[in-house]
Amino acid sequence: MRKWILKLTLALSLTAGLLPTVAAPASASSVETSWLDTSSLRQGTIGVSYSTNTSKRVKVMIAKSSTVYTYDLNMSKKSENFPLQSGAGSYEVTLLENTSGTSYKKIGSTSVELSANDQTNVFLGSVQNVNWKDAANASALAAKLTAGKKTDKEKAQAIYDYVVSNIKYDTQLAAAVGNVYIPSADSTLVSKKGICYDYASLMGVMLRSSGIPTKLMMGSTTYVKEYHAWNEIYLDGKWVIVDATVDSAYKQAGKTIPFAKEASKYSAQKVY
Repeated sequence: MRKWILKLTLALSLTAGLLPTVAAPASASSVETSWLDTSSLRQGTIGVSYSTNTSKRVKVMIAKSSTVYTYDLNMSKKSENFPLQSGAGSYEVTLLENTSGTSYKKIGSTSVELSANDQTNVFLGSVQNVNWKDAANASALAAKLTAGKKTDKEKAQAIYDYVVSNIKYDTQLAAAVGNVYIPSADSTLVSKKGICYDYASLMGVMLRSSGIPTKLMMGSTTYVKEYHAWNEIYLDGKWVIVDATVDSAYKQAGKTIPFAKEASKYSAQKVY
């Protein structure tokens, strides 16, 4: 598990020391913001599209004060959505194109404002690594599993029970995953296996598509030695830690473990 997350950390440049070196815009036209779509800002997300024939790596950098998230833009897609998950306030959004090595030129940069009223919606959004709008099968399965369930807790339990009972940990993928890895919920359902990132993304997709606010978390836990991914689900007015990867392993071993985990056993570094 450590191998894939180290590669992922490098690819996403999630720490200040790994942020790309940025050069000044090459021309006045590079500061245009036609690449930015703020139509989903009320949902706590923004859209980015960059139409170009370049084969070079393109990144989206979203910063609020000292908190910075950097994402690789999937150039095969028309557009992608990204979360504003650091609370209400002003965010700086920058589009970058690789020039060489770790050096990037700035294509454009602008600021967006997230209101206090809209910040609660972000963990329902369909974003790059919790993309429920493009996961038709996972969303349909979630609807089937939650049919007739009256409370969010019942719905979350039904989805959780399915995931921990049917998805197995993929040790081969953990050892071979590439530099840029984004989970696909529908693919995970087909293969019925994945790494912890896949478990957490699948849970997020199914829960968010069911209208239940869900975070995808990354960090450490006392349950495993490796860097890890899990979820926090908003139930009965509070965030509840749920770890489908760990619980799946326990279930396969014939052991039981509580649905809700103790916060003291988890330390989050990133949230999506």
